[in-house]
Amino acid sequence: MGKARYLIRRIRYMSFGNMFKTINQVHEKSGKNRIITFFDVIYCGLKYQAGYMDYYQFQMYNMNGKERKTIITRGINNAIYKKYNNPEAAQKFEDKIVFNRLFKDFVKRDFLELTGENLDEFKEFTEKHSEIVVKPVGLACGKGVEKIDTTKENIDELYKRLVENGQILAEECAVQHEVINNIYPLSINTLRVVTLNKKVVAAFLRIGNDGNSVDNFNHGGMAAAIDINDGVIKFKAIDKATKVYDVHPYTGAPIVGVQIPMWNEVKAFCEEACNIIPEVGYVGWDVCLGPDGPSLIEGNDFPGHDIYQLPVHRNDNYGLLPVFEEAMKN
Repeated sequence: MGKARYLIRRIRYMSFGNMFKTINQVHEKSGKNRIITFFDVIYCGLKYQAGYMDYYQFQMYNMNGKERKTIITRGINNAIYKKYNNPEAAQKFEDKIVFNRLFKDFVKRDFLELTGENLDEFKEFTEKHSEIVVKPVGLACGKGVEKIDTTKENIDELYKRLVENGQILAEECAVQHEVINNIYPLSINTLRVVTLNKKVVAAFLRIGNDGNSVDNFNHGGMAAAIDINDGVIKFKAIDKATKVYDVHPYTGAPIVGVQIPMWNEVKAFCEEACNIIPEVGYVGWDVCLGPDGPSLIEGNDFPGHDIYQLPVHRNDNYGLLPVFEEAMKN
């Protein structure tokens, strides 16, 4: 019944205009007949709980039944979230200030909440940290995140602007390991490490580009899948425009073949962090790998299911559902 309710709800709120636009894109990309593609999209929705964007992004039109069974589709991802994440406990991940307080031993950075009444405290903070990162507490995808050189600012005016903009979390800047920094030094390039049932099941490196100071995939960045067994990047990076890179276009540094330093430590670190809020068992951790080890940037209680299963990041055209199912066994 849960699967049926999900499908009915998806059909009810589906944009059929966007679906037919996507079918046209599949036709242009693959040459496949539009009518046949339409019925195949419907079939994949019923059989695999795949939305039309899953069908397009994962290139399910180029997959056989055995391969399709291995994809974590939107419906499957939602079901995993519902099974492992208590909604009330998950709220603690969505407020960045609450998260920093709960995970302070994992964040490992100085931070301050701007209340509108603690200007003097903010002045002390900026005297201690000449470069800071400011964030709104409830937005995702890197929205509102800004790196600021406070030596170039009027602190009174800066404080007022940040409070008015809702950028009320100020943090000490993280420092990344030279191996990561050499790929692209203008942003903190975070590791997204996904844990399920306290086990690492997927990971990728998010990398900034084009002179931007953020690594977010939705804001000009790129992503490269990491082999969770040995910590090596074995696939090309990809950006939202589907351009792929084996070397970074800004620095010329190799991406494919990079060994993530201290990888076993990173995995153990994320698995240990799972114990802080055990009612949330499916998490995407954003990790800064520093010179001396990992630290948390934030945690995401609703991990995406797409980037680490894109065709450019798949072995033999297989998705990650078998890995997730193994983690869920006990």
